[in-house]
Amino acid sequence: MAVRPQQSPIVAALPVVVPFVGPEAMERTSGKPFRARIGANESSFGPAPSVIAKMREIAPDQWMYCDPDNHDLRTAAAAHVGVAPQNVVVGLGIDGLLNLAVRMFVAPGETVVTSLGAYPTFNFHVDGFGGRLIKLPYVNDKESLDDLLATAKRENAKMVYLSNPDNPMGTWWEADEIMRFIEALPETTVLCLDEAYGELGPASALPPIDLSRPNVLRFRTFSKAYGLAGIRCGYAIGDAQTIADFEKIRDHYASSRMAQIACITALEDQDYLASVVARVAAGRQRIAGIARDNGLVPIASATNFVTIDCLGDGEHALKVLQNLLARGVFIRKPMVPVLNRCIRVSVGLDHELDVFAEELPAALRAAAG
Repeated sequence: MAVRPQQSPIVAALPVVVPFVGPEAMERTSGKPFRARIGANESSFGPAPSVIAKMREIAPDQWMYCDPDNHDLRTAAAAHVGVAPQNVVVGLGIDGLLNLAVRMFVAPGETVVTSLGAYPTFNFHVDGFGGRLIKLPYVNDKESLDDLLATAKRENAKMVYLSNPDNPMGTWWEADEIMRFIEALPETTVLCLDEAYGELGPASALPPIDLSRPNVLRFRTFSKAYGLAGIRCGYAIGDAQTIADFEKIRDHYASSRMAQIACITALEDQDYLASVVARVAAGRQRIAGIARDNGLVPIASATNFVTIDCLGDGEHALKVLQNLLARGVFIRKPMVPVLNRCIRVSVGLDHELDVFAEELPAALRAAAG
């Protein structure tokens, strides 16, 4: 028998798991496509027609490597948020940038604070680099700013993760509360502020960008409101020196030529973005109405999904999920205690929400036995 090379102790100790089972894997298992793909918080509305046209136009140019400096996209993103290009780094979506941030700041054994049930891929990055994770329960279906702050101080945490608006609950904090949190956070603790859903919530939830705090990194993406999840492109905003330090470790060819040009075009088409935001708001209202019509309780959301309280325990909500999947409706749910009483439904096209409305009553009856 061949001798296997030895992995690093950190990687060898990790379980082999996938944070999300994709709808494609479920379709391969069932042998049939979903009738409604409303579980991954994608934008069923897709990118702007101007973006699609640009992607078609530049398709023949994909034999060339991308610009490793991401110059044009950095410049466009910086202008969009009102900072200088040296305050922006482009990467493989927020996931790729979180990976780099953890690698840059968290040494093996150092403490990272997050919320129990918050975006699980962030935890994978921390585990992968040997960090020590502390996960704090949500309070009233929101990430607890007070608990995150107190724990970061007590544990001398190297990093804190906070999403606003939040996934998986869709809740949010107003900007003044986020600013209070930032001002009270120790300067030695890096805040990863995930604003993936920032375009979809109230403007009052996004604090002004303050570059005077080198321990604050804010993350944005083209995967949600801009309808470019398949492109895998996002950017982080921060202090110029912190952003420059990403150059030490980032994959300079990670964001493809197609991604860079498509995202620049998306930023230019703010009229289309506004139309998507309006359609998402209408979709949230419709999902909430479907939930109420079936005796369930929707949680107010500032994202492109609605989390629905199934008014039972985690086992009951899991049965609801499974019965919807069996009926061709792809949704997801939180999996940790307390939050797991809910299911999570992404805003989709009208015909997809028609399917959800049609199948939910039967799924609830089956779940009730």
